[in-house]
Parts: sequence; C-alpha cells; structure tokens
Amino acid sequence: MAVVAGFIGTELILGGARSGKSNLAETLAIESGMDVVYVATATAGDAEMAARIARHKMQRPQHWQLVEEPLELAAVIRSHNEPNHCLLIDCLTLWLTNCLFGPSATSQSWLEQKQDLLQALSEAKGRIILVSNEVGQGVVPMGEITRQFVDESGWLHQAIAKQAERVVFVTAGIPQVLKGPAL
Repeated sequence: MAVVAGFIGTELILGGARSGKSNLAETLAIESGMDVVYVATATAGDAEMAARIARHKMQRPQHWQLVEEPLELAAVIRSHNEPNHCLLIDCLTLWLTNCLFGPSATSQSWLEQKQDLLQALSEAKGRIILVSNEVGQGVVPMGEITRQFVDESGWLHQAIAKQAERVVFVTAGIPQVLKGPAL
C-alpha cells in the first residue's frame, strides 16, 4: 500500500472490532516519515483492558511519543500542532465513552468537547489519523444509554468525515477509501 507523498491533513479510519483499522493507521503513521505522537484514549477499567493496553504498547515502535489522554483530545492536538508531526489518535469511540459516561460527564460538556475537537482538527498543521469503531451498522439498541452512544458516535463520525481530507472504512483488513486520495 503506497501513501500519498507528503500527505498533510486529517484522516478518519473507521471499522468494526478487529477489522484492521488500527493496523492500517499505524502503517500510515510509519510510512508518513513524520515524528509520530500516539494518542491513546483508553483507560484500564479492568484486568483484561489493562492487558490489552500493555499489548498495544509493546506492538508500537518504541521511538513514538506516547500521550495517554482519555478526555482532552483538543488540547493534545493543539500542543502537538506541528507540520512535521503525525498524531495517531486511537480511539474516538473510547474517547466518546469517557466524555459521555465519565464522572464529570454532562450533555453540555460533551457538546463542548466535540466542538473543541472539531475546531482543533480544523487548525491542525500536520497529519492527524483518527481511529474509530463504526457501531451504527447493527440493529437499533434496546437501551437508552446504548442508543445515545450509537447516535453520538454516528454524529461525531459525520462531523469529522465532513472536514477530513480522507475517510477510510476497513473490513477484514481491507481498506476502502470513501473520501479523498487513494492509499
């Protein structure tokens, strides 16, 4: 897979669980030739998640800078807003969960976080690769909280896709470019 030489901009990579989206994002980051800042949004709420986080850390190149930030994505983007930086943010749906259901979550705080993220993305000077789970292709969830999550996830993806230069959907490890330059 070849990368568009000198690609600068925002990319949204969507896919289901174990679709290969993170692998694609890491490959694009490596091939960018830029200084990579890996932004992890996961928090270890249990032993299984802690093991996942540890496994992911071991798989990534050691020279990548790691920023673990479950909530303040806009601030991280702004603090690493350099033309020679590639920010790989994995994953938006975990960030959304943290924003919607964390201890200080309110619908107003979520809307402010979302707007701040979209503004930070529009100001970015380098390359930003956002990884997220596509959760809206299944049945409509029965519970109110799950429906809220699916709705907010879909609206977030739409807003980011609208301003992104490239949007890719990954299924079974096969990337499909929905918008922007070919891979």
